[in-house]
Amino acid sequence: MARGLSLAALRDAAAAGIVAGLLALPLLGFRLLDSAQGLSLGYRLSWVFYAVIGVFLGRLVLNLIGAKWAARPRSTHHNAAMARFTPSASQSEYIAGWAMIAIAFVLPFLPFVDRNVVDRMTLVLIYVMLGTGLNIVVGLAGLLDLGYVAFYAVGAYSYALLALNFDLSFWICLPLAGIFAAAFGVLLGFPVLRLRGDYLAIVTLGFGEIVRVILINWQSLTGGPNGLVGIPRPSFFGLEFRAGAGGFADVFGLAFSPAQRIYFLYYLILALALITIAFVQRVRSLPIGRAWEALREDEIACRSLGLNPTTIKLSAFALGAAFAGFAGSFFATRQGFISPESFSFIESAIILAIVVLGGMGSQIGIVLAAVLLVGLPEWFRDLQQYRMLAFGGAMVLIMLWRPQGLLSRRTPTAKLAEAGSS
Repeated sequence: MARGLSLAALRDAAAAGIVAGLLALPLLGFRLLDSAQGLSLGYRLSWVFYAVIGVFLGRLVLNLIGAKWAARPRSTHHNAAMARFTPSASQSEYIAGWAMIAIAFVLPFLPFVDRNVVDRMTLVLIYVMLGTGLNIVVGLAGLLDLGYVAFYAVGAYSYALLALNFDLSFWICLPLAGIFAAAFGVLLGFPVLRLRGDYLAIVTLGFGEIVRVILINWQSLTGGPNGLVGIPRPSFFGLEFRAGAGGFADVFGLAFSPAQRIYFLYYLILALALITIAFVQRVRSLPIGRAWEALREDEIACRSLGLNPTTIKLSAFALGAAFAGFAGSFFATRQGFISPESFSFIESAIILAIVVLGGMGSQIGIVLAAVLLVGLPEWFRDLQQYRMLAFGGAMVLIMLWRPQGLLSRRTPTAKLAEAGSS
């Protein structure tokens, strides 16, 4: 019996190590080398080996511990002890979430992390924020939205126009951009109240294209295909990230470095993403969150319970669009330049893929999917012919390995009491 359990544990650990190796090879196994002859491709296979060994050993230990607990004599006290000390799936996600937050906070200080990695993780966090907002519409309310990038664009252009024309600060333009995007979300919600499924997807796709075409042709306001330049950057309580007297480095007695702005923007988007995730998690347990889930499961049953689908749909569109507006405003201030080509349909497809591949309704799944689907192609950006190959390969591997998403389990926000419980 023990031998069978050990062989099963070894097979499961070996399978986990193989999957880790396949995912780590494109992420950690290659690097670009800059030389006099130009860019060349280098290898870091030792990193891949360490990742495989770490995952294999960790999975093996977990399997052996689980087998040991399962082999112990069953008793009432034993079952109570297991229920007390063995983490449930929700507890495991809770621990994993705090571990991810801790890693995100210390990431810029790790010895092998440079400003390029921090800048890429900043982009990943933007998509985490976008995926969390779309998760409200698609994952919780069950409304298929293929034009989500339109709200992203509204937030970016709202911030840019307010900052350039009215000289408003980032902290004033940020909430205003979210409000404008939410207004567009309500504007989209009204025409699609009676639509479902494919018809809803087609209408939202058309809405996204309408916004993009307006941005291209309304040159007097949006700059047309040339976009908007000179978008002001956020400051640290009024301190600009520049060399000379009165700058951030001068006030704190530091040597000026352009990386200081990159690290500040990273922690800024990290704070915005954490606030977004915490807000969505809190709203899920409120009546409006349970109403979204009821609408997702069965709209007819939702009506029979006395819930108003109109209000539920509009609230989902408005809140999801608001978070896209916040992400768009940060994108504009990070880039310092925006144009309509940054808000094409492929962006909506990537955000929707993050929600679906991460597991609809799962917050941690969205973070993992954003790292794989955004971080992996960014790693291959300098190799243009392989970039989308890496993106498509990651999607295929995830769908083969986890067809329901990385974390497909949905935790109910309300449970019926067991029979006989008070």
